[in-house]
Amino acid sequence: MCSPEEAALLRLEEVFSATLARINSFVLQPLLEAAPEPSDPWGRECLQLLQQLHRSSQQLWEVTEESLHSLQKRLRHPDSISLESLLLLHSADRVLQVHLEYLESYTSCVAVQAFQKAVKRREYWQGQRKALQQLLSGMNSEGSVGTALVHALCQPLTHHVQQYVLLLLSLGDTVGERHPARELLVHAATVFGNLQSFMRQELDQAMATQALWHTLSSRLRDVLCTPARRLLQDSQDIPVTVTPLRAERVLLFDDALVLLQGHSVYTSDLKLVWVEPGQDGCMFHLLTPEEEFSFCSKDPQGRVAWQWKVTQAVCQTLRGKKDFPVLGAGLEPSEPPTCRCGAYTFRAEGRFSQATYEGEWYWGRPHGKGTLKWPDGRNHVGDFCQGLEHGFGIRLVPQASEDKFNCYKCHWQEGSMCGYGICEYSTSEVYKGYFQEGLRHGFGVLESTPQTPQPCRYTGHWERGQRSGYGIEEDGDRGERYIGMWQADQRHGPGVMVTQAGVCYQGTFQADKMVGPGILLSEDDSLYEGTFARDLTLVGKGKVTFPNGFTLEGSFGSGAGRGLHTQGVLDTAALPPDPGSTRKRQLGLGVFPVENRWQGVYGPFQDFVQAGCPGDLQEALLGFHVQSSRELRKSQEYLCCERTHPEDHAGRMEDILEELLQHRAPEALQQCLRKALNNSLHPLGKLLRTLMLTFQATYSGIGANKHLQGLAQEEVKQHAQELWAAYRGLLQVALQCKGQAPEEDEDAETRELHVHRLVLPLVLPSFYSELFTLYLLLHEREDSLYSQGIANLSLFPDTKLLEFLDVQKHLWPLKDLTLTTNQRYSLVRDKCFLSATECLQKMITTVDPREKLEVLERTYGEIEATVSRVLGQEHKLPMDDLLPLLIYVVSRAQIQHLGAEIHLIRDMMAPIHTGGLYDFLLTALESCYEHIQKEDMRLHRLPSR
Repeated sequence: MCSPEEAALLRLEEVFSATLARINSFVLQPLLEAAPEPSDPWGRECLQLLQQLHRSSQQLWEVTEESLHSLQKRLRHPDSISLESLLLLHSADRVLQVHLEYLESYTSCVAVQAFQKAVKRREYWQGQRKALQQLLSGMNSEGSVGTALVHALCQPLTHHVQQYVLLLLSLGDTVGERHPARELLVHAATVFGNLQSFMRQELDQAMATQALWHTLSSRLRDVLCTPARRLLQDSQDIPVTVTPLRAERVLLFDDALVLLQGHSVYTSDLKLVWVEPGQDGCMFHLLTPEEEFSFCSKDPQGRVAWQWKVTQAVCQTLRGKKDFPVLGAGLEPSEPPTCRCGAYTFRAEGRFSQATYEGEWYWGRPHGKGTLKWPDGRNHVGDFCQGLEHGFGIRLVPQASEDKFNCYKCHWQEGSMCGYGICEYSTSEVYKGYFQEGLRHGFGVLESTPQTPQPCRYTGHWERGQRSGYGIEEDGDRGERYIGMWQADQRHGPGVMVTQAGVCYQGTFQADKMVGPGILLSEDDSLYEGTFARDLTLVGKGKVTFPNGFTLEGSFGSGAGRGLHTQGVLDTAALPPDPGSTRKRQLGLGVFPVENRWQGVYGPFQDFVQAGCPGDLQEALLGFHVQSSRELRKSQEYLCCERTHPEDHAGRMEDILEELLQHRAPEALQQCLRKALNNSLHPLGKLLRTLMLTFQATYSGIGANKHLQGLAQEEVKQHAQELWAAYRGLLQVALQCKGQAPEEDEDAETRELHVHRLVLPLVLPSFYSELFTLYLLLHEREDSLYSQGIANLSLFPDTKLLEFLDVQKHLWPLKDLTLTTNQRYSLVRDKCFLSATECLQKMITTVDPREKLEVLERTYGEIEATVSRVLGQEHKLPMDDLLPLLIYVVSRAQIQHLGAEIHLIRDMMAPIHTGGLYDFLLTALESCYEHIQKEDMRLHRLPSR
């Protein structure tokens, strides 16, 4: 059996469905047809509101019909169709949503008086008054048609929802506590009860908003009036004064706070309004992006009312939907969050004037991730802190020409670039380096593309936006490289100039010009000491020393079309200089202290360590990599920087420090250092790659000059020391993080040992290509003589070569000479001391000086082992016997550029080996090298010993 309440619900739905049908037929449809085609924007807006109301009314009728059908089925088949199958119960939320959409459309029309403005055919509506009266109980026949429409479209809905609540509550009382539909009934009654409260609030707000527009001037109405906006509080109802603005009237809408002062309107988006909590008395404070307001009421009750209303309105705006059932009664927290997202256009004068910021905020200031866009095309994407650019950010600055931009990918501090950055300029120049207060400061590289008219590259130090300190500039147009000191963007102080033709100059510069005496070295080893012009032309007093030893001392000059002319004394009595003295002509040594050259690279790492290695500063202090994005400049995609995600850095640093603690034993430490140095994201790996960049900028290409070899090799040693110091710094931070005692400082000898044993073998491969090239150039003449000697000695069969080298016959390994039929010993080649020869050839397979020395030691062992086998007993070779045997092995190994190899090993060898076995073996190898160079070796004559 169905209950009386269900039957009453059926009759209620029938009546409401019929009412809605009449509203659509006699009210809304005629209203739309009667409204003339509007010519103004506001008229078109009202027409759209009426059309939306018509659609909402139609949807409400459809859901009512659906509910009616479910009730009819239930009443016809009460035994087979359960109570919970009613649409009102199982889809209460859906029915509620349809009611809310209708209510929103209706109240929007009420708020802007859309009904009154749409009613133009008064004769027609006067004739429809009886139809309207049937829809309304107690309608005043003297009222306006617009007012009649307002009531006609609301009163049936209000009555219907009220009856819903009463009947659902009554039906809930008739079923038992354990009835399957009990929970659905309680939920539906609650939903429509809340809807009743929400309707009252919405109708009151709509009527109050409609009344407000009558009190404002037409200009203010045009500025403030929108269909969705509702008035929540008016200072004419609860008086309040605002300072410092002294507003005449304060209006709180559901989306904005409006202050009226004369003809001026100050509007604040509620998403970006902060209410300071915990205030008593009659005053409270509001924060907006550019203002701070104090609200003062006549009494504490007025302050509480305003503060509560503003707070709840802010919460509601941030949630993006109205509180249900009434303002402040939502399920979510009633206090707005201090961190928010929003957009705002700055009006006040300043750097941000007219710029629109969109992103995260904190207490009225941009804070977190955000985007700034100026009307002139500038924009900034990145991190903000307390209203300023702070952290990583990308700034785009348009230039005068079309589609030309300067793009700054940099770290910022308190509104200006500070730390590492990469800047791409519209001039096709790229700067990668450090900034301070928006200017280039510290180490950096400024480079133009090769396609530019005057390609140039500067690698070095900057100060306040100008080149200052030690730096290298390469002028591709002139084919020159300057290595030296700078001041105020000019070459100033000691410097070395290297040209593509192999000419080197060392002297003093002042204001970008050469001053005073200098040294000029040419490719053929001619030496000029004196003064000369900017283009390296000899001018003034000087002395030339030619490769053959002749000297020319006097005055030099040049003129247009006259070439070089001189007046002086030519001395032809001098002997040719010793090649060794020529090699000693190394430029820059002592002029540029090696420990001071690249402080701009070491310094940021030291700052990083002193700060405790914070992950959030790793990029700013140690740099980052990002690919060039010029090909994406026609879109905004390139603003997405392809660097490593900085949020990973904190966790990564913890792992790095932990790994250092776990690998402190020597063998484990070297593996740990190798892994770190090979990783471009590891702090040590980043430091090494920057040092490689400076090394290549100095010594590759034009800088590959033999007179810079000494400068380069001491620089490699210094880099190894600095990397070891960097590791020690990281280790101390790791120990401090774990609360452990720091390690004691190393003495100089221990530090030297660790650098040569642990670090130098790992970093040398990174510099080896440029460094070994310099050794090749420096020892090119000796290596050429050595190669001729090797070529001649290679013509000897084994026995003839042993005999030629005066190796004692009882030491000859004849058993190694496997003879075939009709073959003599004198024809066999490359068989004696084969194991020693193959061992020595492995010297060129490694760049580590220690490993090269170990190869030499094993070679010596192989020679002694072969001799011991020949003699049938263990035999230690004296120097007189060892040297010819070693010459034999060296000649058969045919190692190219042996002179460069020997000198590099000696320069990079650990001091601990000086005077030891390795030193002895290297000296013996050096003697072999020198013997092979001698003329009698090249002419097949036995050298006298």
